[in-house]
Amino acid sequence: MSVPGHVTPIIDPRRCVGCGICVAVCPSQALALRAGRATLVRPEDCTFCPRCEANCPREAIGRPFQISFAPPARRAPGQ
Repeated sequence: MSVPGHVTPIIDPRRCVGCGICVAVCPSQALALRAGRATLVRPEDCTFCPRCEANCPREAIGRPFQISFAPPARRAPGQ
């Protein structure tokens, strides 16, 4: 399931062994085990944290995006 305009983690069903680690570490409970595999059951609740990706021992889940914060704007001299 996906939400239009909402980029979510991708789970490779060929790599997922259903260990449940990603489900256990997901702070928003967006993931669940279904039919023995990790599934994004509540994509609208995904907070884009790195926990699922970082903890998957099979590298079966990945976030196809990177969140970057711009550096603070510099003020011109005299402002």
